[in-house]
Amino acid sequence: MGSQRDGDGSVDRPAKARWCAVTGGRGFMARHLVAALVRSGEWNVRVTDLAPTIVLGPGESEGLLGDALRDGRAVYASVDVCNLDQLIEAFEGVDVVFHTAAADPGKNNLQLHYKVNVEGTKSVIDACKICKFPDAYARTKAEAEKFVMKANGIDDLLTCCIRPGAIFGPGDMILPTLDQYGQTLFIIGDGKNYDDFVYVENVVHGHICADRTLSTMKGAQRSGGKAYFITNMEPMNMWDFLYMVQEELGYKRLFKIRIPLLIIKPISYLVEWGYKVFYHYGMCQPHILTPARIKYTTLNRTFSCNKAIEELGYKPTVTIMDGLKATVESYIQLKNKNISRERK
Repeated sequence: MGSQRDGDGSVDRPAKARWCAVTGGRGFMARHLVAALVRSGEWNVRVTDLAPTIVLGPGESEGLLGDALRDGRAVYASVDVCNLDQLIEAFEGVDVVFHTAAADPGKNNLQLHYKVNVEGTKSVIDACKICKFPDAYARTKAEAEKFVMKANGIDDLLTCCIRPGAIFGPGDMILPTLDQYGQTLFIIGDGKNYDDFVYVENVVHGHICADRTLSTMKGAQRSGGKAYFITNMEPMNMWDFLYMVQEELGYKRLFKIRIPLLIIKPISYLVEWGYKVFYHYGMCQPHILTPARIKYTTLNRTFSCNKAIEELGYKPTVTIMDGLKATVESYIQLKNKNISRERK
């Protein structure tokens, strides 16, 4: 791919280059790919690989890659393709991912090759799905998070961000929705996806841990401007969790209905299109049957809290089961109070 040059020999680049990521970016072929992408002038490149820092080879420091790293057209990120958290952070804001990472072919180790080549590729796909936000809420929250992290250290301001998993607890909308469906559990897709649920009090605890950390000079230097995942550290199958909720609500023998993605996805897009056309005529905005909801209910979304444990001193104070029992108890009490008021 050629690049036009001005009379002074400089590359004539588009007004705003897009970002892409190259996994295994220090491999043989990947180095040539990175060079081609930078040379095109159409791309800024996030080079990812296992090494903690990038070590430039002979000629690279004074060449195209060295120049790109110095002027910001290329950046390096240490990423393990089997680590979903690291991948999500590396892919944030990119438009395209070139996945070239692979295990060393010279090592005849089936376990290693399976982990990197198969499980690593699955993680890359999951990270791409999570980073490609289809809904306004997630996109704007991600944008706001960047502002918060960049504000750290400016005018004596100390900041960090908390990234909670799927929050549940007294007052949430999960229980009323599941209670409404009674003994029926609608499973979308293959039903094998995992999620990292977090009890609301653990999210509160995470915020308090962040405040305590930023309140010390050492903690502020270590954690300022960073983001931390907060979960219950008990990842589980999402549909098993919903099944547990319905059982706690008293629905012991659930009738499970599995709906293939090939069927539900087109319907969700049709419903979304219908709302855009007919909302003027009183059509209610869909909340459950939307492409964004369908996507998030079929994704594998598990995160590591190791950084929060090591740097914030975070540790869940309430287990999933204890939190679930407290949530159901609160919901039933509130439901009974409402029934009593209606009867009066």
